Amino acid sequence: MLDGKKSLFSGMQATGTITLGNYLGALKNWVDIDKDEYMCFYSVVDMHSITVRQNPAELRKRARSLLALYIAAGLDPEENCIYYQSHVSAHAELMWILNCFTYMGEMNRMTQFKDKSKKHPENINTGLFTYPVLMAADILLFQADVVPVGIDQMQHLEITRDIAQRMNKIYGDIFTIPEAYLGKVGTKIMSLQEPTKKMSKSDENPNAHILLLDEPDVIMRKFKKAVTDSDACIAYSEDKPGIKNLLDIYCAVTGSTVDQALAEFDSMGYGALKKRVGEAVVEELRPIQERYQDLMKNKDYINSIIKNNAEKANYYATKTLRKVQRKVGFPDRIR
Repeated sequence: MLDGKKSLFSGMQATGTITLGNYLGALKNWVDIDKDEYMCFYSVVDMHSITVRQNPAELRKRARSLLALYIAAGLDPEENCIYYQSHVSAHAELMWILNCFTYMGEMNRMTQFKDKSKKHPENINTGLFTYPVLMAADILLFQADVVPVGIDQMQHLEITRDIAQRMNKIYGDIFTIPEAYLGKVGTKIMSLQEPTKKMSKSDENPNAHILLLDEPDVIMRKFKKAVTDSDACIAYSEDKPGIKNLLDIYCAVTGSTVDQALAEFDSMGYGALKKRVGEAVVEELRPIQERYQDLMKNKDYINSIIKNNAEKANYYATKTLRKVQRKVGFPDRIR
């Protein structure tokens, strides 16, 4: 706990505009977390982003854009610590220490390394191999009690717990052992073109995802092209993944239940369903996009958030880092 509250950590990579899937699966739910119970740290994890080659100017631009989107979506930077990972050097310093307590066999079992290596065979770097340790440092640095994670991230939380428990056993009570956050479960949004696959901003087909900054006509066009099936029956079934995905999206943005949505769309065709879902998404994203545009024009305000929240993150991160450094035997700093 930090200052009498449970600590919560999460973050997103600054590798492109986040998708509707990122928003409905995570960001929308971050906004609803009780700030009286949790001290929340939300990082723009730009250090993770460079395991894949990035254009430097574009990475800086996307990091700022993502930070603004966090706020535009409803995260109050006064109640939440929203910061750049690269502005808190303790992430990298703690990662080195954790590396020395992490085994090769554990890293070899990480499935995402194998998946990303296939996508980027020309750049299989050691950062790509060891980035789960950096993720562990992200979490443990703020003594996180809880971490909001999806199914695809559970393996990273487990190795974080393993490393923390190993070091606690050797040195005593250094780290809080994090648990998965069991709040409201985010909706898992699938690709509009391959509805058996999760929606991803890295998908090469631009029609497969809705980006939070897509203009209304682009959103409507992408939904119009969404893959469905041939029998023209609107039903919520695993056998109809395209229709199920559209219904999931509609329910997530309108608050309707599946039964209510099915009743609403009863006797409608696929074209009408796609149109209604697209319109609902446009209305959900409109205030976020307007707030985002205002924020991006207010350079001084964004800069003040970057500065103030980096200072706050550094304060808590340094407390943990100094404790760990002393436990493993590094010399005390002379003040």
